[in-house]
Amino acid sequence: MSTVSPEELRGLFLFEDLDEEKLRWLSLHGTVEEYPADGVICAQGDPAEFFYVLLDGEMVMTQNVRGHIVEISRTARPGTYGGAVQAYLDDQIEQRYQHTLRATQPARIFVLPARKFAKAVRKWFPMATHLLAGTFFGMSNMRRTVDQRERLSALGTITAGLTHELNNPAAAAARASAELGDRLLGAQKSLADLAARGVDCTHLSALVSLRPKLPAPASRRSPLEVSDAEDELGGWLEEHGVPDAWDLAPGLVAAGVGVEQAGQVASAAGEHLPAAVRWLAEVLEVAQLQEEIAEAMGRITALLDSARQYSQLDRAAYLRADLRELLDSTLTMLRRKIGPDVTVKTDYDAGLPPVPVYAAELNQVWTNLIVNALYAMQGSGTLTVRTARENDQALVEIGDTGVGIPEENLTRIFTPFFTTKPVGQGTGLGLDISWRIVADRHGGDIRVESLPGDTRFQVLLPLTESSGTEE
Repeated sequence: MSTVSPEELRGLFLFEDLDEEKLRWLSLHGTVEEYPADGVICAQGDPAEFFYVLLDGEMVMTQNVRGHIVEISRTARPGTYGGAVQAYLDDQIEQRYQHTLRATQPARIFVLPARKFAKAVRKWFPMATHLLAGTFFGMSNMRRTVDQRERLSALGTITAGLTHELNNPAAAAARASAELGDRLLGAQKSLADLAARGVDCTHLSALVSLRPKLPAPASRRSPLEVSDAEDELGGWLEEHGVPDAWDLAPGLVAAGVGVEQAGQVASAAGEHLPAAVRWLAEVLEVAQLQEEIAEAMGRITALLDSARQYSQLDRAAYLRADLRELLDSTLTMLRRKIGPDVTVKTDYDAGLPPVPVYAAELNQVWTNLIVNALYAMQGSGTLTVRTARENDQALVEIGDTGVGIPEENLTRIFTPFFTTKPVGQGTGLGLDISWRIVADRHGGDIRVESLPGDTRFQVLLPLTESSGTEE
């Protein structure tokens, strides 16, 4: 076991400003270790017992992110350090190596015990130690607080959007329900009026049986064809002495009634055709109101399904999920924020298999990326959501036609608290949170390509569950 001289330590950028006494202290308490190529200097997760400084050779710093080894940096610069870099915090945090250091070429490493390193830092730089500790815990607390606020803000956005979306079908169902009672009562009175006029049971039965036999209204008729049908039926009704013929005709035509069906009513009702037509119109209105209520309730059910899909309240934390369903539910929740001048295009790979994910957390990633895209387009443009397979990973791409991200900001957008939005409109944590969810939680990656009018965020997710997956 050898030592390093104070003179060699002075040649390292990390120690160049220390005085002779401090350099001698480091030389006395540190040792020099030699590592062969591919030798492990320290391993992520092990107790952080030593501080390492590169003297010569080359080393690489890596992190295990959910079973995927991610290279952080590779250097041959003497003075580069790693290992127990937060030893100065002592027992205030759990002291474990946050990364792995490995020699890529034969290397000489200056090794200083973590406790000795911590003691030296606190004694030699007391004010700096307090500042570093304050910055570390302050940033951690701030990040956690803003992270929670960001999540609450996203939840508020989704809640407001869901409330707005639910309001329309709920109001439609309430209106149709209120009208339904009046129409049912009117139909009953009309039927009673027919009976009072002497229409026998056989003719009444024939009239009642007509309703289920009416053909479904043609769904692809042009406005001109509908207008012609209304004119034809209105003229026929007027010729046969039906009051308010032109007021009744549109509703009857919309329900599938034409001259042929009106003739069948005439055959069943005889001289009581006006009352029979009035009764049929009211019965058809009842049916139409029932369809409106069913459609509104179906819309409400679909929205609630989307909300459940978005929040993943009915699923385990980590399961295989269809990315298309997650993206569609997010788009549904954000419908209120998507302006009328924004076109949404989806391009989903039908052959993409379900992906092992934390679905609720990924939905927050889609929310952050889509909201940022909408902000960049300022209410007008095209939002593109695409999925594909890229080697052994699933690719999700969120694209927009907004102003783009300046080239000088591309390397900073995932930095915590960095934002280009005005004060009060952005926390600078949306993309940082998204990156941590994708990289730390899923072992994936986020890439970004941006030009004015064409910005694309690409999220890559492993198609197979990694061995490091948390239960």
